[in-house]
Parts: sequence; C-alpha cells; structure tokens
Amino acid sequence: MRCNTKKECAMNGIRILCDTNSLIYLLDGNRDVANFLDNKQIYVSVISELELFGKPHLLPREIRVIENLLESCFVVNINPDIKMLYRQLRQEQNLRLADAVVAATAIYLDVPLLTFDKDFKNMMQLNLLLWNK
Repeated sequence: MRCNTKKECAMNGIRILCDTNSLIYLLDGNRDVANFLDNKQIYVSVISELELFGKPHLLPREIRVIENLLESCFVVNINPDIKMLYRQLRQEQNLRLADAVVAATAIYLDVPLLTFDKDFKNMMQLNLLLWNK
C-alpha cells in the first residue's frame, strides 16, 4: 500500500518504520528481526524501496521476494512535509541523502525507526530502535 499523507498512513496498532538495512536482515532470514516485526504495521520510505531494488544482478526470484515484502508494508512517498524535514535534517545533521529522507519520514509519521545504522544515534528528534548486528 502506498501512502502520501499522514491521514493515508494512519492506522491503529503498533507502527514502525524500517530502514533499508533492517529490511535486508529480514529478507536474509534474520529470525530476531522477523519476530520483532510480527504483528506490527511496517512502514517503508520510498527511498528504502528503491535501495532494495538497487542490488546489482537481482534474480527474478529475489525481485519477487522483495515485491512480496513491500506489498505487506506501507510505502511512504516523499511529500512536501517530508521534504521540509529533510532539508532541516541535512542542515543540522551529517547524514547521507537517503538516511536523511528515511529519518524525515519517521519524524513525519511520528513512528519509531528500526535500524542497524549507528549514524542515526545522535538524532534527538528521532524515536530510534538501534539494533546491534
């Protein structure tokens, strides 16, 4: 499901935004990540969607697995509010473009961000679920 506004993204239940690396761990069969995400509404930034398909030489089977995963998630498109948050974050933090968009998306949705990436750890405005490898 795609969502562009907070209203379209708002659902009841436990919501969480997954960074690309947490989705990769999930796709690689990490049971801890799978168990943690069980019964949660999973949100994914469109940036993470693009990154998942950015691996060179994906096999058709791998593409189907990624597509199936994304069909069970809410993919959040970039909107003007996320762009504004992105711009603020880029001025305040030393984040790469993709990380800043993902962080802005989590802040916009007001949901925790699940990641293995320590680059997010100093962001006070972010509800961060930082996992160790």
